This record gives sequence, structure tokens and C-alpha cells, in this order.
Amino acid sequence: MNQPLAERMRPKNLDDYIGQEHLVGPGMVLRKSIETGNLPSFILWGPPGVGKTTLAKIIANQLNRPFYSLSAVTSGVKDVRETIGKARSQQFFNKPNPILFIDEIHRFSKSQQDSLLGAVEEGVITLIGATTENPSFEVISPLLSRCQVYVLKNLEKEHLVKLLGRALLQDVILKKQKVKIKEDQALLRFSGGDARKLLNILELIVTTENEENNKAEIEITDDKVVQKLQQNMAVYDKQGEQHYDIISAFIKSMRGSDPNASVYWLARMIAGGEDPKFIARRMIILAAEDIGLANPNALLMATQCFEAIRVIGMPEGRIILSETAIYLATSPKSNSAYLAIDEALALVKKTGDLPVPLAIRNAPTKLMKDLGYGKEYQYAHAYQGSFADQEFLPEEISNTKIFNPGENSREKEITKWLSSRWKKKYNY
Repeated sequence: MNQPLAERMRPKNLDDYIGQEHLVGPGMVLRKSIETGNLPSFILWGPPGVGKTTLAKIIANQLNRPFYSLSAVTSGVKDVRETIGKARSQQFFNKPNPILFIDEIHRFSKSQQDSLLGAVEEGVITLIGATTENPSFEVISPLLSRCQVYVLKNLEKEHLVKLLGRALLQDVILKKQKVKIKEDQALLRFSGGDARKLLNILELIVTTENEENNKAEIEITDDKVVQKLQQNMAVYDKQGEQHYDIISAFIKSMRGSDPNASVYWLARMIAGGEDPKFIARRMIILAAEDIGLANPNALLMATQCFEAIRVIGMPEGRIILSETAIYLATSPKSNSAYLAIDEALALVKKTGDLPVPLAIRNAPTKLMKDLGYGKEYQYAHAYQGSFADQEFLPEEISNTKIFNPGENSREKEITKWLSSRWKKKYNY
């Protein structure tokens, strides 16, 4: 049998589908749509190996609809139009429309996405797109507005362990062999929450054990998994499985202020054909999350890098990416803005919708003014140093310190400035 284990184990119905309970569990939004047959066009956004393609196929099978599948990597506008033409030819009175599944829809160009609009709007097809990238960045607004977006999560340990057990018991090949998983930490660690990768590793270990030892019983241990993967890394990574590992190494190298490693991992991504806009977007995030107020110019630099890449493209874009990566790696680091917004969001979740103090409420009408809206507001520029010691937080959380400046030279200046104004209130 030539089918890989991951394909052989692909579930055929929702009862066998593992994970994404927040979408397809009992009473959840997507399950309700499937059960009622009232299915909108939608985009599945999540990391690789969490069941996006599988879920699309299950939906088509459960609703008994024609299913067309295109990959954005290999398909063009012509393929899209031909598929839509086939869907139109199948339109009959009261017959549900076919499902068009597009894998990696974020790789479609604007013109390719434009070619889908009419068919989606007219109901010729129900579009299901799958993407590992934020659709807000990669899917054109007219198409995005016609689709729901469902976020898929990484599989948890219990999901992966369940997958392993099911494979050993149900797969037509593995159930004929005596395979015992004595230790599963390495299997789970190398899979990174990717079900397809997990099953690929399991199949690789079993296959190599059979070829090398031809044992009646195969025992899988952590050491054996590490050893086999090191020997067979080319096989294990043949579909670019290191994509997320390398972008992680790139981000951590810049965060760790190592320009040499940063440029090395950047080169690995460029040589591997990574989308340069994806790299640039990740640098924008790092500039805000890890450099922040220690060097606000970093965010400007990263944003300009993204714009320049869109204008210049490759191969010259590699120089812009390199300059930006080195700049970010050699910038002072601070995550104070990142911590502050998370602290504030946690506070909002805990305290709810607290009322805005009357003094800083908007007062566009006479009634609102009569009620005291904005009455005691102190216009900062009317005071010395453009500062008035006034309450801006709701009364219930007054004096709550949310922002804590870092220890870098620039934020020490911010601390000094805040201390001269808010020391009694916030203890800067």
C-alpha cells in the first residue's frame, strides 16, 4: 500500500475527528452549520497538521456535496475558472452547491482571489480556504468579507496520544505488527502539535526498524526516535517541515541580539523559497514585541522593510531583509509595551466594563453637559509642563500601575519623566 500512514488514518466523519472541539464539538458553531446544512463560505486558519483539509473533506462527505480541491501552490486563474465552470454545470434546482477547497489560499495572488468573488457571491460554490497565515493580511477584503474565519488550534498532548493509539489499533498495516510505544515524549516533541508530522515520524520509525532489524516486535523509545530522525532527516523534512522551526530560530536569534545567527537563519529561509513578505511581517511583530520603547525606530524600520519588499521583490529584497534583521538584532530590547497591553487586557477581563470618569467623557449635547460630562476636565496644555494631575482611570481601579518601563537607557528616561509627574499616584 503506497498511501502514507497520515493519509490512511484520515478520519471520514466528525465523530472520528480529533481536536478543534471549540468549532466542531456538540453545539459548537461549525458543527451546527454542518448539521443544518446551512454552510457559509469560510476560511480555516491554523498551523499545519491540525486538520484543516480533513475537516473540509468531512464536511463535503457528510453533506453529500461535490468536492473540488485546488492547491494555491500549483493552481492558477485558469484552474479556478475551469473548476467554477464545472460547478456551474452541476447546478440544478434545489441541489446544494459544490464545495471548492483551496489549500494555502494565502498564496493566491490578488487576481486569483478576484476570480473567486463572483462564484462565491452568487452561491455557485461554497468556498473553504485553508491557511497558516493571518487571512486579514493575505486575503483580499472583498473575499474576506464574504467568508467566515474559523481559527484552528494546535493539538494538545491528549489529542496526539489518542492519534498514536488509534493508528496502532486501526491502521491496516500497523495493526498486523507488534508495535509498542514505550516512551512518547520524543514523538510528541518532534511533532510540534502537527498530527501529520506525528504519524509520519511513527511510520518512519516502524519502517526503518523493519528494514534494519526485521523484528517480530518493535519497541519505540525516546532515544530510538531521536536516533532515527537524525539518520533520516532528509526524509522526515522532505515537505519543508522545518518551516516553523526555522522562523522560530530566526525570531529567537534577533530577540537574543545575535546578528550572525539572525542572518544565517534568514539565509536558510531565503534559500528555501520562503515568502519574503512573511519574513518581513514577523520582523514587524518582533520590533513591537521585543524591542518596543527601547528603540521605537525599530518598528518604523521593520514596517518600511515590508513596504520595500512589496515594491522591490526578490532577489534584491534579500539585502533589505538582511539590513533590517541586523538592525533589530543589534537594537536594545524591551517587552514593556507587550507586557502592558496583556496586563491591561487581563484587568479588563477581571473588572468588566467600568464606567468612564465623568470628567473625561465626551459632551456633544447640552443635556450631557448639564449631567456633568466633561465638567471637571483639565486641559493639559493649560498647565505648566502640559501636565495636570487628574484621574483618567475608572474609580474602581484608580492608582493601578499597568506600564512598567524597562531598564534600557531610553526607558530609564521615560521612568524619570513619569516619576516627575505621577510619583505619588503610580510610584514610578
